[in-house]
Amino acid sequence: MESNPGKFDNLEWSEDLLGAGYESTTLQFGDGQAVLVRALPDEPTGKPALLWVHGMSDYFFQTHVAEHFVQQGFPFYALDLRGCGRARTGDERWHYATDLSQYFPEITLATELLTSRHGSVIPFAHSTGGLIIALWADDVRRNDPAAHAKIAGIILNSPWLDMQYPRLAVAVMRPVVNFLGKRLPSILLPNAGGGTYGESISATAHGEWAFDTTMKPVEGHPKYLGWLRAIFEGHKRIHTGVNTGVPMLTLVSSHSYLSKPYSPAADTADTVLDVAQIRRWAPTLSPDSTVGVIDGARHDVFLSERHAREAAFAAADTWLGDLRTKTEEEN
Repeated sequence: MESNPGKFDNLEWSEDLLGAGYESTTLQFGDGQAVLVRALPDEPTGKPALLWVHGMSDYFFQTHVAEHFVQQGFPFYALDLRGCGRARTGDERWHYATDLSQYFPEITLATELLTSRHGSVIPFAHSTGGLIIALWADDVRRNDPAAHAKIAGIILNSPWLDMQYPRLAVAVMRPVVNFLGKRLPSILLPNAGGGTYGESISATAHGEWAFDTTMKPVEGHPKYLGWLRAIFEGHKRIHTGVNTGVPMLTLVSSHSYLSKPYSPAADTADTVLDVAQIRRWAPTLSPDSTVGVIDGARHDVFLSERHAREAAFAAADTWLGDLRTKTEEEN
């Protein structure tokens, strides 16, 4: 696919907080900013650029993921969305949105920039980011076929596609959240059991990963009713027919360990989402959908213990190789 690097060449990059080998640039919008991070080198290789999109209470710090895929020849970028991670300014509420489509402009701009340099892009999205990317891709498919043609595929890492609570509880919650979330969006939600996942991955607790606990608190950022209403609305769209229109790989743990305090069991399970729900809904998002179940993986499968982490990389590598072969045969 032909590239046109003009737009990309106009970006102003500086060393990222991750240090040597990483640079970032600010994407300005009228109501805020997003931050695009790149792993060096990022010269065109003929392969699609990968664009990491983080989840809730998260930002890009997974340098081992970038290094792995750069070694495989994939230019690697990450996007911190407005109000999140590097992109938060002033007294903005962390990760606050009353409509998930508010993130579409920066995703669209980032993909335009990357495809102008590399020809095509594969969004690589985690948790809430996976929900957002699925909705965004469906929107692009319907409204901008030329841009959609440059999305080579999508990788979802434990995407949030349904509420991880009992069905009856969700049925009761939904109308209440919809009514109050629209009228009183700033009501603060209780943070019940929010620290189990953070404790399992953080080097300050039981894990091996070092990250900025201001941008990614172990217990998570505060959440508000208006944001929860946006999530419910996003799930409703998923359940009533989203089609990303591109080949998809979804990586998910083999089992969940929900609503419990930390124990060693949390190190080999998704402690945030119901994996059965992910396995149910992910295949509906594309006619060409692959679900890779990673035994013993954590919520972010690439922050799992070594064996599961290596299995996640192997699954992604295989899928990317198959996708490349399929693309070459079609062309």
